[in-house]
Amino acid sequence: MIESKEEINESLFENIEDVGTENEDDILQDVSTFSQAVIWGTDWTAETINSQLLKNNIDLFPKFQRRDAWSNQAKSKFIESLILGLPIPQIILAEKTNSRGKYIVIDGKQRLLTIRRFFSIKKDDEFVPLKLSGLEILTHLNGKTYKNLRDESQFSEELIQIENQSIRTVVLKNWPNEEFLFTVFLRLNTGSIKLSPQELRQALHPGPFIDFADEFSIESEQIKLMLNLKKPDYRMRDVEIVIRYFANKYFLPFYDGNLKKHFDNTVKQLNDLWHKKEEVIRKDAQLLNDAIDFVITMYGDSKKAFSKWNGNSFQGNFNRAVFDIMVYYFSNEDILNEAKNKGDEILTSFKNLCENDSDFLESFEHTTKSMENTFKRLTTWGQALSNILDVTIDVPLYENGLFLIEEM
Repeated sequence: MIESKEEINESLFENIEDVGTENEDDILQDVSTFSQAVIWGTDWTAETINSQLLKNNIDLFPKFQRRDAWSNQAKSKFIESLILGLPIPQIILAEKTNSRGKYIVIDGKQRLLTIRRFFSIKKDDEFVPLKLSGLEILTHLNGKTYKNLRDESQFSEELIQIENQSIRTVVLKNWPNEEFLFTVFLRLNTGSIKLSPQELRQALHPGPFIDFADEFSIESEQIKLMLNLKKPDYRMRDVEIVIRYFANKYFLPFYDGNLKKHFDNTVKQLNDLWHKKEEVIRKDAQLLNDAIDFVITMYGDSKKAFSKWNGNSFQGNFNRAVFDIMVYYFSNEDILNEAKNKGDEILTSFKNLCENDSDFLESFEHTTKSMENTFKRLTTWGQALSNILDVTIDVPLYENGLFLIEEM
């Protein structure tokens, strides 16, 4: 009804390989935990939901507007469906463990954002009021806002219908751990669009670093060029790219093959360390931009950068595992400065490895999260760079279950 391809402002992620991402393999969940959670169903009216949003009882932070997925026409059709009393998907919330009556959004953020915008009236409201458009049934409401419905008597029936329309809302209470919420989250689908675990991470681990990562990913022209984004990605996968960079740069020795835990721990620790390490983190974020700039220049085409070589050409699919090894080394200032005049030689070396080292190529495919594959690609690429560059390179090794660093 709402999330058709025609109605969603979908970011251009179709050229990204779905490898090196989080999924249910990262979640170790005890079946007994499902009996601990309380699942409570209710039918809140649209007006009640708006009231909860206004009181900030439902965590729909204003910054999310910058990652809005629905067009105004899609929002308008959702409001039209509410007025007509048509069935809509349920909203799923999780009650915060330390704040009764306050909720994290598990599914339905776009629907909640639409309700919040439509019911907005004040000019100084942080949410711009929604003016209905593109309606095909209630055409007389095109160009109207909630204020029009409230202030003009001819719309009294529509006003009653929108305010009193019930919306099925499921609330998860007494959830045992974050893994439980991630399991629920990853099992959900809104239409054909798979949800992103990063959305839930933003809600579960608020703090100064995650706010910085969000803002940095939005403002970085390099990230937008690399991912072929025209606007901030509404699934927050651009933020996940920033987090994975810092996770590998700072906490690689603690990686155990579980990406979810790796990313969660990175966010938690850098939130806590922000006031001590803000300057360093900001500098390393700029080094990420510099590394991306170099790799794009080296490839000669932003649409092919960070992709694998298939023997004849670059595949043109952004590969997270290729991204990992490139920015891991080229975010080092000494390595980057030495590499700037040797881009052709470095790229040739990468091609040769893809063609002649089957283990190296396979480390970018399928089980990219395994310890062996992670360190195979990092170690092999570090050794290759050490043969080209006249600079000391710390190459991570993984032997007998131990993390080691070897200078080359």
